[in-house]
Amino acid sequence: MHGRLEGAGSPREFRRDYWGAVLDAPDAVALARFYAELLGWKTTKEEPGWATIAPSDGVAYLGFQTAAGYLPPVWPPAEGRQQMMMHLDFEVTDLDAAVAHALDLGARAAGDQPQDDVRVMLDPAGHPFCLYLSAGADPTA
Repeated sequence: MHGRLEGAGSPREFRRDYWGAVLDAPDAVALARFYAELLGWKTTKEEPGWATIAPSDGVAYLGFQTAAGYLPPVWPPAEGRQQMMMHLDFEVTDLDAAVAHALDLGARAAGDQPQDDVRVMLDPAGHPFCLYLSAGADPTA
């Protein structure tokens, strides 16, 4: 990129400064559908082996690609096992409700939960992601 990002400050459909992260999965379309439901985002592309989702505003997206021989990472890390390369963090205002929603969609809670205001979850493909309380949330509510 050279200079200012093209389209900065313009409506999403006119911007050219998109960025995203791509997750490998045994089934890209299925994992994209999980995250679209979890986040309330829209599917922007879906084809065999590839899918993307994005919020209705902003410039970020999540991409998913089918990877032959996919091995899910383990949490917590264990020597000799597939290591986590990255994880996604999602701020929520109601941790219990967010966890219940993720579980209903097919996620599972990780066995190791190192913080009271964060829940480490595993998506259907085994990728860890964290749900955490927003700074303004009342954890006793």
